[in-house]
Amino acid sequence: MIDPHVHLRDWNQRDKETIMHGLSVAKRIGYTHLFDMPNTSPAITERSIAIKRLELARAAEDKIGGIKYHLYLGLTESKEQVEEMVKLYNEYFPTVIGLKLFAGQSTGNMGIVSIEGQRKVFSALKDCSYSGVVAAHAEKEDLLLPELYKSGSFVTHALSRPSIAEVESIRDLTSIVKDIDFDGTLHIAHISTLQSIKLVKELKNSGLRITMGATPHHSLLTNQAAKFKDSYLKMNPPLRTSKDREYLIKSILDGTIDWIESDHAPHTLGDKEGGASGIPGFSGLLILINYLREKGASEALLKKLFGERASSIFGYDFGEISIPSKEVVEEGIRYARSEYPFDPYKHFYT
Repeated sequence: MIDPHVHLRDWNQRDKETIMHGLSVAKRIGYTHLFDMPNTSPAITERSIAIKRLELARAAEDKIGGIKYHLYLGLTESKEQVEEMVKLYNEYFPTVIGLKLFAGQSTGNMGIVSIEGQRKVFSALKDCSYSGVVAAHAEKEDLLLPELYKSGSFVTHALSRPSIAEVESIRDLTSIVKDIDFDGTLHIAHISTLQSIKLVKELKNSGLRITMGATPHHSLLTNQAAKFKDSYLKMNPPLRTSKDREYLIKSILDGTIDWIESDHAPHTLGDKEGGASGIPGFSGLLILINYLREKGASEALLKKLFGERASSIFGYDFGEISIPSKEVVEEGIRYARSEYPFDPYKHFYT
């Protein structure tokens, strides 16, 4: 299986997790490929840092065996930096799997928050004839309301990052890629709202090269679950309403969602107590597999969601996709939960 969206930390954040540990856990629960995001510390926006990251990952791959690491490169507004990242992508694909744009600030403060800045990025990509995937964290900075978040009250996080911020950010990004006739695929990561899904579906039907990924936490949990403080359910974008969650599950089951991505983002308990956004995501992936089976998902659909669709969009054969049995999944859930300092799905069944 493929997880197209993880944050494996390491370097200045190795107290949260190392690449070695993340790859080891993922292999144990049945994953063969992970796509790591660039908002590390230091951020992966320079060639030398990217090469060091790939070397670190290769050493972990060689030691563990049976799992492959892939890396997204971060984008800035600099035309020269974009050109450097495209060159690195062309040189190292598929180990370098794509490029990442943060349209709003999240963990790592890599946001390109103005429409002008976002247009600069896509114009530079167009000039470089880039035809790969750009994954976007879509939250419009101008529509965020950080003053509504009350420290320690994770349920208020949804008020500070409202649904409209995601919807309008998608409108901005897709307007830009249509205007410049972008040659690649725009991927909307961790889509979370009913309105956003409907918008992307319309854009797909219009012929735009756009995809969307869903996380287990947005698929299985609502913002009401954030009231359980010991689950530490704070992430960007936040958990949404039951109506959003129900529509997301419907869209997964009818094939509208392109793939499942964990957005695995571990922290220490101290970080979470201090308000850090992100949760460990591997147990959620497995819980979602069994949940979708209970809802009638075919094995063919599961293979699409957990690897085949990503293989098609990224244009590389990652090998046969195998979905573990219910019993193996349940064993994997227990193991994944034991490997992290808190369980975000602790109250899922209650």
